[in-house]
Amino acid sequence: MPADLPDHQRVVITGVGLTAPNGNNLPEFREALLQGRSGVRDYEIRYIGATHAGVCDFDTQRHQSKKDVRRGTRAGSVGVYASNEAILDAGIEWDAVDTSRVGIYLGVTEHGNVETENEIYELTGYDYDVSFWSHHHNPRTVANNPAGEVALNMGIHGPHYTIGAACAAGNAGLIQGLQMLRLNECDLALAGGVSESIRTFGIFASFKSQGALAHHEDPTKASRPFDVARSGIVVAEGAAVYTLERLADAKQRDAKIYGEIVGYAMNTDATDFVLPNNERQAECVELALRRAGLSANQIDIVSTHATGTSSGDLQECKALRKVFKNSANTRFNNTKSFIGHAMGAAGALELAGNLGSFTDGQCHATINVDDLDPDCDLPGLVLNEPQEFGSVNYILNNSFGMLGINSVVIVKRI
Repeated sequence: MPADLPDHQRVVITGVGLTAPNGNNLPEFREALLQGRSGVRDYEIRYIGATHAGVCDFDTQRHQSKKDVRRGTRAGSVGVYASNEAILDAGIEWDAVDTSRVGIYLGVTEHGNVETENEIYELTGYDYDVSFWSHHHNPRTVANNPAGEVALNMGIHGPHYTIGAACAAGNAGLIQGLQMLRLNECDLALAGGVSESIRTFGIFASFKSQGALAHHEDPTKASRPFDVARSGIVVAEGAAVYTLERLADAKQRDAKIYGEIVGYAMNTDATDFVLPNNERQAECVELALRRAGLSANQIDIVSTHATGTSSGDLQECKALRKVFKNSANTRFNNTKSFIGHAMGAAGALELAGNLGSFTDGQCHATINVDDLDPDCDLPGLVLNEPQEFGSVNYILNNSFGMLGINSVVIVKRI
C-alpha cells in the first residue's frame, strides 16, 4: 500500500489552480457545486449557430500581457492562469524555486484545431492568398503548445509536454506528474488538464452529426447525465492544474495538503472508435484499487465520467455496478451536469470539484436528473441536492475517452 512507501515516494497535492465555467478558483467552484449553480450558457459558434457551452470567464491579463494573449492560444491562456494560481495556492516562494527541477504535464484532448480553423476562415477574406497566413501558426499549433506557453510565462526550465489522451487526459496529466516525481525527474510537478474546445466549430459539428450534441430550452439544464431525457454532450472549456510534491518535501516546508494520490490506472478498450467498453472500464477501476491496496467498499465518493450520452452513461454504470456491487457506503456523483464536458480538462476539474469533500464532509450532487434512467440507477447515486457524508477518506475519479482510453485516479485524505 502507498502508506508503506517512504515519504519521498508518496505524492501529494499541495495546490490547485483552475478556471471552470462556474468558478475561477477552488472555493468558488466548490461553492457553485454545492449550491447547484450551473456554468452552462447559450453560445454561438461559426457554422453551427445557436448551441450551448460551458464558458470560462477569468482575467486573462492576471498572469499574461495583452501581447502574450494575442499571439498565444486559448489553451495556453487557461493553462497559464491555472498554473500560476496553483503555485499561489500552494504557498510556494517561486523566486526560490530551482525551475530546472519543475516539470509541466498537461493533458489535452486536441490542440491546434481552433487556430487552424480561424486562420483558414480569415484567409477566405484574402482570396486564400497564403502570404496573409499568420507567422504564429506553427508555435500556436504544435502539440506541446499549452505546456510550452506555461513554461515561457513562468520561466520553467524542466521538462514540459502535453499528453494527448482524449477525455482521459486530465487524469493522465496527474499520473504523469506522479510518475516523474517518483522517478526523481523533477521536484515539483504542475500537472492536470486544459481545454479550449468550445472555440472550434469542428467539435460541435462532429457531435451534432453523431446526434450527440445536447440541447435544451434552458441551457443550464442541457447537461443531464443519467436522465432519461439526456440528449448528449455540452462542450466546455477550462483548466485545472495541481502542484504535486513528494510528501517529504511538502512536510519540510509545512505545506497544506489537499490529499495524496494513492492509486491510478490507465488501459485501453481496443474495441471501437467511440463506443466504450464497460469490461475494460471496470478493469481499469479494479487495477487502480489494487495499486492503492483498497477494496471497493473503502471508496467514499466516485466521481463519474458520464457525459450525458445514452450509450456512454449506460456502459459506465455497468462497469461501476460490477466493481461496487457490495459497496453500500459508496456515493456517486457527476460534475459535467454543472459545467458540461471540458474534454482534456474534464478529469482534472472533476477531481478538483470533489476535493472539498475531505474538509466539508459533503458529496456534491448530479443536477438535472428529473427522470432517472432505470439503467443508470446506481445505489448511492447523489441526485439534485448535496448529501452530508460525515467523514470522507477516499475519492475515486473516472475519466474515459475516445479510441477506448480509460484512466482512474484515487486520492486519499491525509
